[in-house]
Amino acid sequence: QVQLVESGGGLVQPGGSLTLSCVVSGTFFRINFMDWYRQAPGKERELVARIATGSSTDYASSVKGRFTISRDNAKNTMYLQMNSLKPDDTAVYYCNVDVTLRTGWGTPGNGMVYWGKGTLVTVSS
Repeated sequence: QVQLVESGGGLVQPGGSLTLSCVVSGTFFRINFMDWYRQAPGKERELVARIATGSSTDYASSVKGRFTISRDNAKNTMYLQMNSLKPDDTAVYYCNVDVTLRTGWGTPGNGMVYWGKGTLVTVSS
């Protein structure tokens, strides 16, 4: 089983900063790409940022230049540094990871995608 736990959400004033974390635990062979999604009230879930195995990154246009995604492979942890926050950034932020599972022989197995339960970010004065 693989578990994802997000943390770091909260209430922040416009223009402020927050850093989200996502810790991946369990039994797997490798973590492949790691994503942050968000879902605002009444809206569809959207991809915010992605970081690949080789640490190449991609961002939604709405957050480019303000958010930075990173990962610490030794800690199986992903981060989202969010600066210059706006009320429109208010949402539940979800961690999404693609992992290669480990077989009983310790070799690479199937790929699976997992979601965290989310952490709420509220940007308001």
